[in-house]
Amino acid sequence: MTRRWFLFPSLLLPLAALLTAFGPSDATRTIPNNSFAKGEVLQYKVHYGLINAAEATIELADNIHRVNERPCFRATVTGRTTGSFDYFLRIRDTWRSYIDTTSILPQRFFRNIEEKNYRKQETVDFDHARDVAAVESHKRNKNDVKRGTFKTPNNVQDIVSGFYYLRTLNYDQRKVGEIIKVQGFFDEEVFNMDVIYKGRETVETKAGAIRAIRLVPKMPDNKLFRGENAVSVYLSDDRNKIPVLIQAELVLGAVKVDMYKYQGLRNRLNLVAKN
Repeated sequence: MTRRWFLFPSLLLPLAALLTAFGPSDATRTIPNNSFAKGEVLQYKVHYGLINAAEATIELADNIHRVNERPCFRATVTGRTTGSFDYFLRIRDTWRSYIDTTSILPQRFFRNIEEKNYRKQETVDFDHARDVAAVESHKRNKNDVKRGTFKTPNNVQDIVSGFYYLRTLNYDQRKVGEIIKVQGFFDEEVFNMDVIYKGRETVETKAGAIRAIRLVPKMPDNKLFRGENAVSVYLSDDRNKIPVLIQAELVLGAVKVDMYKYQGLRNRLNLVAKN
């Protein structure tokens, strides 16, 4: 799989792979959702060591969209470098998924990548009845369009919709060390990853101390991350299950994605009271 490995996508791509976990396959499915609703906005600071390197936002549109004759949440993830990192890297990335409100499956996925001089736009339309994905993409030249159709697994997620599906899961009955099997579609390929449930702990964020669920994706051998357990993702241990903190140990340092602001949560965020 070929992709551009700069700071922001380097962290979010394997993290996004984590967020495509799904359960048993069904021809159609209905997923109960008590965790999120339209209008939710989450904002993050991305730190490289002590340096504030980037900012990211994850948000659900205020209205329901209709795609492939299905009612959908419109979920958008944006990321941009800041300060000195913006001078050397200049990342302006947008990832968007139209997520079926009933099945929490993607109907359409879009991404617009701007990383230094690299440009790419891509749209993926999912046909879950036939288990295929139709991809249309182009790079710098918008007239140079590439199209293809790819076979996908049943109930496949994209890297944004899977994040929201993960939030619908119940972690109360899971045992520490239990492995969640992950599968998704990205960059014209189906990918797999194992995610380890590590239990619960309290983490400090810019939004306050939060009781959290810790998940660790087993990273494949690569030259970017320091070992297979290099990334930890913390979801709020409440009905929202929003990602409140992400930590990654890189070969060349540490990266932290820290939530500092939120609004439109479906449920009250369970902050830990300080003595």
